[in-house]
Amino acid sequence: MKIHNVRVHRSEENLARQDQLAWKLAEVAADPVEVDAEVTEMVINRVIDNAAVAAASLTRRPVVSARSQALAHPLPVRQLEELTGSADRPQDGATVFGEQEAVRVSPEWAAWANGVAVRELDYHDTFLAAEYSHPGDNIPPITAVAQHAARAFGFTGRELVRGIATGYEVQIDLAKAISLHAHKIDHVAHLGPSAAAGIGTLLGLPVETIFQAIGQALHTTTATRQSRKGEISSWKAHAPAFAGKMAVEAIDRAMRGETSPTPIYEGEDGVIAWLLDGPSASYDVPLPVAGEAKRAILDSYTKEHSAEYQAQAWIDLARKLHREHPEVADPSRVESILIHTSHHTHYVIGSGANDPQKYDPTASRETLDHSIPYIFTVALQDGGWHHVESYLPSRAARPDTVELWGKVTTTEDPEWTRRYHSIDPAEKAFGGRVEIRLADGRVITDEIAVADAHPLGARPFARADYVAKFRTLAQGVLEEAEIERFLALAQRLPELSAAELGGLTITAAPGVLASVPTPMGLF
Repeated sequence: MKIHNVRVHRSEENLARQDQLAWKLAEVAADPVEVDAEVTEMVINRVIDNAAVAAASLTRRPVVSARSQALAHPLPVRQLEELTGSADRPQDGATVFGEQEAVRVSPEWAAWANGVAVRELDYHDTFLAAEYSHPGDNIPPITAVAQHAARAFGFTGRELVRGIATGYEVQIDLAKAISLHAHKIDHVAHLGPSAAAGIGTLLGLPVETIFQAIGQALHTTTATRQSRKGEISSWKAHAPAFAGKMAVEAIDRAMRGETSPTPIYEGEDGVIAWLLDGPSASYDVPLPVAGEAKRAILDSYTKEHSAEYQAQAWIDLARKLHREHPEVADPSRVESILIHTSHHTHYVIGSGANDPQKYDPTASRETLDHSIPYIFTVALQDGGWHHVESYLPSRAARPDTVELWGKVTTTEDPEWTRRYHSIDPAEKAFGGRVEIRLADGRVITDEIAVADAHPLGARPFARADYVAKFRTLAQGVLEEAEIERFLALAQRLPELSAAELGGLTITAAPGVLASVPTPMGLF
């Protein structure tokens, strides 16, 4: 890896394109280096993981809404005739999760619909460093473009794997160096550039074209973090999908010769100067050198539980305490529960956020998903976590839960904050220590550093776990034959032909999609 120093430049300095961060990211994307076998296997795992969480969300309102929008944007018949020779054989276009493989829409809209489906339950992979990210959000837009352009470009699964590896590399490298949340900018500002870079790798585009697309993708996807604050709305799931959609459109425009604001990061009116640390800011961004394999995906980790990543370890600790100290589930026996944790956990999903909604039993699922007091309480009482039942209004409103929930608070512990930001993988931690004071005077303490499913956790996720997660979440949503078809195909990802790439979707069982109403809009 090479460290690239990035700072703001005045316009009269005329910073050369080759010295701009967007150009360096484009060079990483254009590097034809092969993908390591270990990385390829992890890409397969994450494709399965994305499909699993998408299956579980197919009938949720934001997903239904996004899917209905996508279905309103099929490729025009004229274009299909020009590309395939027959309007009856839509070989181009991209698939939409839940629909039949033959149903194809314009790729940017497939990226939108599938991105919302993947993100809705907040249940796929994560990487946390200077910034937070869900790098699996790169997969829907890159896959949509691969399906759409497979026949014209002669793509196989190998090219798709390469594109996904780039998307992960760029987003994770940016997240390691540049904090967005410190300035209340949403983390998807790293996703627009990474998805554009991944699509550039997939298509084999020149550095200049990828450079312009990265600039446009960043420019159109910077937004505030209010989507993850207070009363969290359905836009939390839409924001990454929007970034993916913008990345597809940015690539399309750049391929047509359109340009972007330059320098997008370093300009005196650019992102760093006005949205991040200001005119005197300086960042050190690590990027692979030419010929160096893109291995960043191996630094990321998925979720065993459907909750915000900082909650993963706390769910695991709560279920352990449930087994070892069942009395802690009874609010009449508990005086207080104090969670000592990192700055981020305390201020974003803990009581340090000062969001009353985090203690509101009528709060939305999205809000409860970002409330460690709620999540820890339910996991203590139930001894586990369920992606549907744990968020039900009836579950949140249970009187004994509300009583115990009100006794849970968080506090920042400098040591856990230090470990959270550590660059040493063996020391980096996302948990903390809990102190439970009982009414009889006893104090129960315990701690956890990383989630059980983390690579350094008690039970690291392996291929069998990803497959089991897919089977669990697809149960009752997909037919058994469809479950087996997808798993068999996905596990052959690098070998897939252009024609087989369209099979990287999931088709809902008869009646599943029809069981929920389709909202009406403009399209």
